[in-house]
Amino acid sequence: MKFTREQKMDLTRILISAVTIIASFILSLDYLAWIAVILCGMPIFKECIEGLITEFDIKADLLVSMAIIASIIIGEVFAAGEIATIMAIGGFLEEYTVIKTQGRIEELVNIIPQVATRIKNGIEEKISVENVCVGDILKVLPGENIPTDGVIIAGETSIDQSTLTGESIPVDKKEYEKVYSGTINLYGSFTMKTTKISQESSLQKLIRLVESSKPENAKIVRTADKWATMIVVIAFTAAVLTYLFTFEISRSVTILVVFCPCALVLATPTAIMAAIGNLTKYGILVKDGASLEELAHVDELVFDKTGTLTYGTPKVVNVISNCPQEMMYLLTSLESRSEHPLAKAIVKDYEGDDLAEVSDFKMHIGKGVSGNINGSKVIAGNRKLIESEDIPLEYFQEPQNGEIEMYVAKDWEIMGKVYLADTLRETSKQAIRNLKRLRVKTTLLTGDNEKTANHIAEQVKVRNVKSNCLPEDKTEYIKREQMLGHKVAMIGDGINDAPSLRKANVGIAMGSVGSDISVEAANITLINDNIEDIPHLIGIARQTIRIISTGIGFALSLNIIAMALAISGLLNPIEGALIHNIGSVIVIIYSSTLVNYKISKKDYKGAEKFGVTKNLNNSKA
Repeated sequence: MKFTREQKMDLTRILISAVTIIASFILSLDYLAWIAVILCGMPIFKECIEGLITEFDIKADLLVSMAIIASIIIGEVFAAGEIATIMAIGGFLEEYTVIKTQGRIEELVNIIPQVATRIKNGIEEKISVENVCVGDILKVLPGENIPTDGVIIAGETSIDQSTLTGESIPVDKKEYEKVYSGTINLYGSFTMKTTKISQESSLQKLIRLVESSKPENAKIVRTADKWATMIVVIAFTAAVLTYLFTFEISRSVTILVVFCPCALVLATPTAIMAAIGNLTKYGILVKDGASLEELAHVDELVFDKTGTLTYGTPKVVNVISNCPQEMMYLLTSLESRSEHPLAKAIVKDYEGDDLAEVSDFKMHIGKGVSGNINGSKVIAGNRKLIESEDIPLEYFQEPQNGEIEMYVAKDWEIMGKVYLADTLRETSKQAIRNLKRLRVKTTLLTGDNEKTANHIAEQVKVRNVKSNCLPEDKTEYIKREQMLGHKVAMIGDGINDAPSLRKANVGIAMGSVGSDISVEAANITLINDNIEDIPHLIGIARQTIRIISTGIGFALSLNIIAMALAISGLLNPIEGALIHNIGSVIVIIYSSTLVNYKISKKDYKGAEKFGVTKNLNNSKA
């Protein structure tokens, strides 16, 4: 990760301060500690004053400032510099690990064509998309993005609708069928009648959803600040009362020193940083600490199908023929001339010899392809193409589970047919199984039809399935589940998933196959697309919260014990600073155990501790 200019300056200040504190201790030269007081203490003073004046907020910075000033007053400059440096390190770690995510909405906007071809009185004219009115007749050429929603009135084509629905396979469209803004016309030229203006189109609705669908949950709060008001009141009161009863300013200053919440401040950022470092080894990038905190309490994980549970690309899954080798040789040779996703899948799957030369190649929009190979007429396509060529049909077995069938004919005789489908990832079943062991409800939301959705869900044992989902349907489902008290995480890969990723308490994007927009909208990114690591991700999130809670408890206990010793006069400021720094080291070491964390049987057995079971009692997993 690259540092910003401000972060580089902060890091330089901390390093210089740390060196001077060490040198001051070894050489017994207290005046060197002034460097740390100035470099690390001044920003703390500034932040404290700004918080009091602008936000009327009493935070840990106030107590730290009081302790630094009091230490200087009684001549303990080393203690002052040490406190300032420790607090600066804690603040830097937190700032480094908590990064705000920003959605790149302009990428969605770039999908929308700026110009449309309108046909008026038989004449074609180029107009701005903003000037397109409902009822206008538009012409859309191959490769163009459709400018707004409408209905085809002439022509037929194949449309890439992955922007909106996430479907990996293009959808054939003919007259009187709807087309949507932002989708891509792959092949045939057609004319359409607009049904919506550009500003009210499906893509614009998606853009508004991405902008507005922010998770309705609080960001992680600095753990020390949660206790700051109480700590300040207790420490200040104890220091004043101790002075009134003993008239020893040294005891009062020691109370302020030992009650400095260094260990408290370090508990959260060091644990989060260690967890993020662990996840990085698994190819998982976490944008902020808030995501880990939320993920620890997630009790439902919503999956998109295409590119998430499945690979997101079609693959040959079955070949039916009396002469399969010859048929695949001819089919692959023919499809090598096409740019259609199904054609690419066939060519990629072929493992035979060099392909044959193809002449008179022709695309039949929405149906298939044909051409001449070694003097024979070869035709490959759907049932409509075969019937249009008056070729007697054979192999009547119907496609199953969302498969796409492709007939192959040679010299007007059927050779056989090929089935293609989007295939399940090998790791999907195990991931779902382990999520159930963690008491996490699993849900499948997909833009695919009911038959395909149910087939995939059945394979991975997901019972809660919603098919034919548009982006707003997914977002509405997540919102509804949140209103029922569920903490929902969403995992997806496409632009259409971006609103859901932002609406969810935690959004998880597939990094290598996912769109840039979905990655930006998400809180967490799986760089290697290995969903088998999701249980590990949830496990370490829960362990992180456990360690933070334990660290906070330890830090508070240590502060209270040290304060009691200071009140009794058994600690001086230097000894007090040493004790609370030992506490900081212990917290750091304990938090660092997350670096080598691996999910275990203990984590599965301990799932109930995070309150997830009660929300699953009336839910299907």
